[in-house]
Amino acid sequence: MAKKIVHGKPKFTNGGYDRHMTTDYRFSVQVETAYLADQSSEEDERYAFSYTVTITNTGSVAAQLISRHWIITDANNSVNEVKGLGVIGEQPLLQPNETFTYTSGTVISTAVGQMHGSYQMVAVDGTSFEAPIAPFTLAAPRVLH
Repeated sequence: MAKKIVHGKPKFTNGGYDRHMTTDYRFSVQVETAYLADQSSEEDERYAFSYTVTITNTGSVAAQLISRHWIITDANNSVNEVKGLGVIGEQPLLQPNETFTYTSGTVISTAVGQMHGSYQMVAVDGTSFEAPIAPFTLAAPRVLH
């Protein structure tokens, strides 16, 4: 299982950054991945992975996760974009220091790939912003050194 912790500056819909706003609207994203051998088939070029995401509101203002945008790339540089409302059918409202964890999955055609993306958030004061998810690796066992 791989683990990645991401602390990103949020992007605001107005395109600007403000020191006060970035401390008020801050989230950390931690991702753990696992290869799903029982759902994978090398001969069919099907490699399944689960990823468990923990989102923590490290800012000072409550915000709701409205939607997600994932960019999934395999080792052949084949890209799949996934956009949708919420995560696993939920749109959690996270108070400061509150955490939300969920598990989902993806299938790619190579033993190694990468994911990254963002969550689109709306704070209780109406401010819209993006919480970035830094790239993390998807890798079948014994593929990477």
